Amino acid sequence: MTLVVPFPAGGTPDILARILSDSLAKRLGQPLIVENRAGAGGNIGAQAVARAAPDGYTLLMCAFGCTVAPSLYQPAPYDIVKDFAPVAMVGTVPSVLVVNPKVPAKTVPELLAYARANPGKLNSASSGVGGSAHLATELLKLRTGIDVAHIPYKGAGQVAADLLGGQVDMYFDNLPASLANIRAGKLRALAVASAQRAPAIPDVPTFAEAGVADFLITPWFGIMAPARTPDATLATLHDAFNEALQAPEVAAKMRELGVETAAGPRQALGDFVAAETARWKDVIQANHIRAE
Repeated sequence: MTLVVPFPAGGTPDILARILSDSLAKRLGQPLIVENRAGAGGNIGAQAVARAAPDGYTLLMCAFGCTVAPSLYQPAPYDIVKDFAPVAMVGTVPSVLVVNPKVPAKTVPELLAYARANPGKLNSASSGVGGSAHLATELLKLRTGIDVAHIPYKGAGQVAADLLGGQVDMYFDNLPASLANIRAGKLRALAVASAQRAPAIPDVPTFAEAGVADFLITPWFGIMAPARTPDATLATLHDAFNEALQAPEVAAKMRELGVETAAGPRQALGDFVAAETARWKDVIQANHIRAE
């Protein structure tokens, strides 16, 4: 059995897939291979799974990018609702705005003041056009009127290296990927783009608390199978993933990383994906964002 992660190794989807793999293998009675098939904003891996046999042996670790790709790319690479069947929601993580310590701002108001006094001087990286970091940057510009340069990379690992090295000023990252560097003081966390503070970094305010209203980004992760996978197979997989998420060793690692697990019925994931796809379609079209 193969769980395809359509992004490079080292990012949050990859981290979560590997946390789950051993526990899942025990419950399914066979090895689970985590395969990174990155490229084209996650489209290469997603398309491979969409074309795979609908037998339950090839699954996709879906993420935020799955819901925006159909609006970013023309023609759309796939239809997330029609080409896939929901298996299980893994969970959500906070999106956190981190800056290199050389940036002269310790709070969001200080960052905005600096950006307004120095238009175009700051840059904000993303792991690719249309990903959560890119759309968060565009949303921040829209909400605050600041001018920052967007720098798209080809993976979160490259962003992290340049962010730590000072070539990148700011980045909206999934908390699990930046948590160690935040705790070590190598990155400065300014705010989380969620409704409540993140328990893993309780001293970091939300954007609303920092003075930026209507700024919510929810990076999420869920398991999808090819469409036409039999219902009985989907039910077996769903139960295995939910049991794995509740295993003590998995749950402990998820909590440590700031992941809010979301075990629930399969259709809850399907409804969530449909709603997120519609929501971000409006943002993408309103801001004329297109994949480069």
